[in-house]
Amino acid sequence: MKLLILTQKVDRNDPILGFFHRWIEEFSKHYESLVVICLEKGEYNLPENVKVFSLGKESQIQNTMIYHSVVRKLYNIARFYKYIWQERKNYDNVFVHMNPEYIILGGLFWRLWGRKVALWYVHKAVNLRIWLAEKFANIIVTSAPESFKLKSKKVRYIGHGIDTKIFKPVLQNRDGPVKFLHVGRITRIKNIDFIIRSIGDKSLTLVGEPIMEEDKRYKKELENLAEKIKAKLLWLGSVINTEMPKIYAGHTISINSTPDGGMDKAVLESLATGTPVFTANCAFTGLFGGQAGLFIYKHGDVEDLTKKLDSWLQNNQKSEIMRELSNRVQSEYSVETIISKIVSNLNE
Repeated sequence: MKLLILTQKVDRNDPILGFFHRWIEEFSKHYESLVVICLEKGEYNLPENVKVFSLGKESQIQNTMIYHSVVRKLYNIARFYKYIWQERKNYDNVFVHMNPEYIILGGLFWRLWGRKVALWYVHKAVNLRIWLAEKFANIIVTSAPESFKLKSKKVRYIGHGIDTKIFKPVLQNRDGPVKFLHVGRITRIKNIDFIIRSIGDKSLTLVGEPIMEEDKRYKKELENLAEKIKAKLLWLGSVINTEMPKIYAGHTISINSTPDGGMDKAVLESLATGTPVFTANCAFTGLFGGQAGLFIYKHGDVEDLTKKLDSWLQNNQKSEIMRELSNRVQSEYSVETIISKIVSNLNE
């Protein structure tokens, strides 16, 4: 069998999308050959049975003729159709990662050519793009019910996957001064101001960048809030995937304040390295199991989070609990596991 993969970016050094390089590597073990079409490509090192085609975003930055957004989009669409036609004999099925637009554009052709189409989508928003993509997709794979809200018989809940070869338990003495960590884009939906109010004058390291103008304004608000309540903020900016384990290991506790809406990989990565993580996201209730009451707090409730943090710091069974949770992530949420589930669904 041969597979076509469509994704936003192929670049193993990208701090946000670099993880997908590992996904492609794992897919390549299940198929005779892979064709990958991406909007943008950077540095990659993939097996010989993988071909990568870019729609050209990386070169458009230097091409003044396609600065205009409309012209740029038409250029990208033309290249998209060129590649799916040119490579049509080199793939039997299609896997689309987080970009329903690809299915809207190519879905009719793939249906006429008899290609089975799977969409991976992890976002609670329901909009016209998702509604249209669902019509052409054969299956939709997502992490949890909270991560895909459109009602459809095509949806399969299969968990999430991280590179457990990178994210594995790290021996680290966490008995020093308490240091908190947040990993994720600097944006209002992440509720970072809530974390700052909850930890008081303790140290908080922030990994991630503001992207939109509104995000940059939010970062300024966070700086003002931290100054007001004497919180200590350390801004690390974007960090590539391979550098994250030592950052997790260098902190006492990780806090994820994103509301319900899917399984944030940062929670899995933190647990895999043995770093306790507190979250308001009930999608992780199953993962935490009997320990859910320790780590899942009421969304927006500063008092509840503060109590849980204090309780954890006084807990005498921290090592045993984290060993159990880390082992669970290693065995149930690896890249190997998630890709095998996707392939199984495509082969049904």
